[in-house]
Amino acid sequence: QRMPWNPVEALASEFQVIVMDQRNAGQSSAAVSAEDGWHCYCDDHLALLDELGIERCHLLGACIGGSFILSLLQAAPERFPSAVLLQPIGASNDNRETFSDLFDGWAEDVGDHFPHMGDADWSAFGKRMFGGEFAYSVSPDFVRSVETPLLVLMGNDIYHPQATSREIAALAPNGTLIEQWKASEESVRSAQQQVLEFLRAHTP
Repeated sequence: QRMPWNPVEALASEFQVIVMDQRNAGQSSAAVSAEDGWHCYCDDHLALLDELGIERCHLLGACIGGSFILSLLQAAPERFPSAVLLQPIGASNDNRETFSDLFDGWAEDVGDHFPHMGDADWSAFGKRMFGGEFAYSVSPDFVRSVETPLLVLMGNDIYHPQATSREIAALAPNGTLIEQWKASEESVRSAQQQVLEFLRAHTP
């Protein structure tokens, strides 16, 4: 609902749209440990699809959703005929402290629910999530191997660096980049239509 256009409203007339309530982010809760990382969220996504009996589907994610998507393509590429990444997050020289502060703020908000987690545990969890390079959840070398068609709508701020979007689209053998997609009402409508056509084209 906070996107320039709402993917649920835009896609529901042609597609079944599943919106996942991420663990410990909305109303869903799960245990937390120092060993947690991207694999936990990936397992959640796959378990939800299994529970719903959905063998194959497209992926669409904004912000951290881009890193979730890349994790899923690494774990089970055969299940996803295409993916749309809207302003994916990524590491840069300018945002290390930004993401560290973001994680620390989240940990402080939910910390009372997990009294077993000490400072060292939260630190280990945070480094596993946001201590890496590139798109955090996977390496550039992995993206070079991704045959799945990717449509990347470029980010343009400290959380969603332009360089990350450009690199993902350039490295992926079947990557496509949309640079201007939220500068005006016209560009928003155009991007929305391009996403719809992309998903149609790659629906088996």
